[in-house]
Amino acid sequence: MPTLTPFLWFSDNAEAAAKFYLSVFKGGKIVAVSRYAEGGPGPVGSVMTVEFKILGQTFTALNGGPVFKFNEAVSFVVRCKTQREVDSYWKKLSSGGGETSQCGWLKDKYGLSWQIVPDGLIELISEGKKDPAQSARVMRVMMTMTKLDIKKLRQAAKAER
Repeated sequence: MPTLTPFLWFSDNAEAAAKFYLSVFKGGKIVAVSRYAEGGPGPVGSVMTVEFKILGQTFTALNGGPVFKFNEAVSFVVRCKTQREVDSYWKKLSSGGGETSQCGWLKDKYGLSWQIVPDGLIELISEGKKDPAQSARVMRVMMTMTKLDIKKLRQAAKAER
């Protein structure tokens, strides 16, 4: 069966980025490191790719030069069971020069976009099929947040109609 591996383009810090992600998501590992050889675009012996695994997903990070940059068109969603998990991933991924945004979105210090989302958020919003006012309340509250707050989102869902 085929596999799907996100391939992440870095200027020249793929190995540092992979190590950073391994520090954020415990239990991961670097699977392989390949180096540029004679005739390649990078200096001979420098890191070309780093294959690493986090949360069971394999990624490849490439030192491809400054040609391409990450943008919000692609992001990774981290689903969290508790507010403690939300807080922990938020803090770790936005550390060291990351940028926080709205509705649980942030960019890490490498410019990669992440969504830190509590389990149940989609259900709170999609229950609007039965109760459109609930969906609207949850959405309104979420739109005021940077880091998502599970308690406040649940309170919005249960608010008086």
